[in-house]
Amino acid sequence: MALTLYSHPFSSYCQKVLTALWENDTPFTYRHLEEPGAAEERAALWPFGRFPVLVDDGRTIVESSIIIEHLDLHHWGPMRLLPDDRDAALEVRFMDRFFDHYVMTAMQKPVFEALREDGTRRDEAMSEARLALDTAYAWLEQRLAGRTWAAGADFTMADCAAAPSLFYADWVHPIGAEFQQVRAYRARLLARPAFARAVEEARPYRGYFPLGAPDRD
Repeated sequence: MALTLYSHPFSSYCQKVLTALWENDTPFTYRHLEEPGAAEERAALWPFGRFPVLVDDGRTIVESSIIIEHLDLHHWGPMRLLPDDRDAALEVRFMDRFFDHYVMTAMQKPVFEALREDGTRRDEAMSEARLALDTAYAWLEQRLAGRTWAAGADFTMADCAAAPSLFYADWVHPIGAEFQQVRAYRARLLARPAFARAVEEARPYRGYFPLGAPDRD
């Protein structure tokens, strides 16, 4: 069955799905949203202004976690991104939600404020983000003890979520030296070939980052 992904390489949620696809070398057609007509096609499929959007043999699938679960069900490869054991799968889904809601959402607040024309809440949003991210980093520091990856010994959907979340969060509010587990985990994610590819493909678009992309990573 033919897969088509409507995506942008600098989008965190697109990177999450791209990492999942590249982990298993899953063949797909990449409709880059800056290509002529791609944005209009995506809007016709899903009119809510969000991406990524996956089309699988005419069926439209949206939301990054649902897309990855769909891939794991219907296009799975040697790397299973959700375990068959239901308790283990629940931990994967929980960690996936943690990174999306408590890391990515916190990171995005000052980014969105910087994109506003007036930007009157920029300092306030940054203060809120620092507090929220330090809380998330501290919790994650404890959760990662004894783990190689987010949900245990195996790379899963949770790590697909963690990679762009921690990548961009560290740009907004650097992970402090007291969070050695989190810093080491972020480094492992950056070294993972599938996510390293996502980072490289997004590199030409770093000028889009409204807070200024750091000269690293």
